[in-house]
Amino acid sequence: MAVPLNTMLRETVEHVCPLPPVAGAVSAVRRRVGAVLADWNLCPAMVEDSLLVVSELLTNAVVHALPPAELRLSWIRGDGPSTLRVEVTDRGPALAAGQSTAGIDPDEHGRGEQIVHALATRHGMRIHSGGVTRWADLVAA
Repeated sequence: MAVPLNTMLRETVEHVCPLPPVAGAVSAVRRRVGAVLADWNLCPAMVEDSLLVVSELLTNAVVHALPPAELRLSWIRGDGPSTLRVEVTDRGPALAAGQSTAGIDPDEHGRGEQIVHALATRHGMRIHSGGVTRWADLVAA
């Protein structure tokens, strides 16, 4: 007998971590995420891709957005492929609309979205009353 889609069992575990607005915060949170993903038994290749996505989304929040920022990881397992959702929520853009980004070295910035696009199965952005959430889904092979 087939099981209707709405009754398939899905299990989600989550980890939420604030991003302190201090130097070194991204690397500290990245180390913490590595430990969490190891506890969740993700395969090493997925851990590496996930850590890169986490770093890019967190760095974007530090460089371009108003604090505070928060990282949420959701590991969703079920009958189909497992998915890691990475979400970073911040208070929105640090620059006012129309404010110049002159002086930002294009060799040092601007590749993060391309990296996330290359590694994530899906990714996007939600604008809401609390700010902006950038998210990426990585699907286990």
